[in-house]
Amino acid sequence: MSVLVVEGSQWGDEGKGKITDYLGQYANVVVRSQGGNNAGHTITINGEKFALRSIPSGIFNPKIKNVMANGMVIDPKQMLEELDGLINRGIKEFKLFISNRAHIVLPYHKDLDGAYEDLKGNLKIGTTKRGIGPCYADKINRIGIRMGDFINEESFKKNLSEALLIKNKELEMLGLKQYSVDEIVSEYKEYAKRIKPYVCDTAELLEMEIEKGSNILFEGAQGAMLCIDHGTYPYVTSSSPIGASVPLNAGIAPKYITDVLGICKSYDTRVGEGPFPTEIDGKLANYIREKGHEYGTVTKRPRRVGWLDCVALNYARRVSGINHLSLMLFDVLGGLKEIKICYAYELDGKVTTSFPSTLDELYRVKPLYYTMPGFDEDISNATTFDELPENAKNYIRKIEELTKIKVSMISVGPDRCQTIMLEKLF
Repeated sequence: MSVLVVEGSQWGDEGKGKITDYLGQYANVVVRSQGGNNAGHTITINGEKFALRSIPSGIFNPKIKNVMANGMVIDPKQMLEELDGLINRGIKEFKLFISNRAHIVLPYHKDLDGAYEDLKGNLKIGTTKRGIGPCYADKINRIGIRMGDFINEESFKKNLSEALLIKNKELEMLGLKQYSVDEIVSEYKEYAKRIKPYVCDTAELLEMEIEKGSNILFEGAQGAMLCIDHGTYPYVTSSSPIGASVPLNAGIAPKYITDVLGICKSYDTRVGEGPFPTEIDGKLANYIREKGHEYGTVTKRPRRVGWLDCVALNYARRVSGINHLSLMLFDVLGGLKEIKICYAYELDGKVTTSFPSTLDELYRVKPLYYTMPGFDEDISNATTFDELPENAKNYIRKIEELTKIKVSMISVGPDRCQTIMLEKLF
């Protein structure tokens, strides 16, 4: 049995979808344990691109059980649109299981998300305005609605009426449209009927799979630096994407996690606001952005680009338990004369390898770099480590030296076959 967590180790958008799809060939179960449709995975299969938002990446394999676990917040309308889109493209045989304890996103969550963001002005977070944060807030405030109640019309009405007593007051204060129970139920009861066959106790299902000795793959959304607890707060997501959060978000014991694979671009990117110590701009940033197609899967926003930050990567390793790395988009660095890698920060005249906790400090750090010679060779057809140019090998070795993590996978292109496997994880 292997229970492997695939985790973004930077600011999200690292290429987790491809690796989940690749490793999914050897998995019996693929689990999405947190987040909502504010995240996205782009998967390329035989040259055809699929953009997933909330459905697990194992959906393309009819033999894999795909689990949307209790730590997720699920927009029923969007999820069904995503599912229908897959069906219309020929993905008709699949196994999907949705936790009865997952919370649901409703229209007022999206209204409030946009309003909160607008009120913040220059302090806006850069959310996708899809209602994820307000839904998680309702969960913590104990006025959320869980999937088990959603698929029962009477329970849905009761819980919704209680929630609207509070939510309508919020909407009114913000000058937004208020909702009636009947208005929401009349639309969403149809979604509930379609979703109901997929709903079950997924924690119990996972325990049964563990007892059977199944290979289970947990796919992360976003990245470690966007963790609500350990990320660059407040410029973070509303849940915890790190490996340490998986047991809570999926209903399994921590002892069952066997490995944590950190997905790491060969450079850094970030979408939205917030500190980004190794950010670069100008022609070089545009070159990397265009070559790497660095635009949001869901939002299409251009991503900010920077050099690989090993201070942040080491921090992610420490809080997440990462013991393997998958280096993504390595081919994008081809053609650069020099490649920089951040090994430390300078803060107030002192050199540090600790990742600061405050925005004030993060905005003031000066990254310190090793500058390494680049490579011109096209590596997109490389199938082994030995086939890589010497300068490319040296860059990988430097990452391992600075992070104390084994690089176990290297991606040299978007397709599943463009993957160099250095160590077997399943």
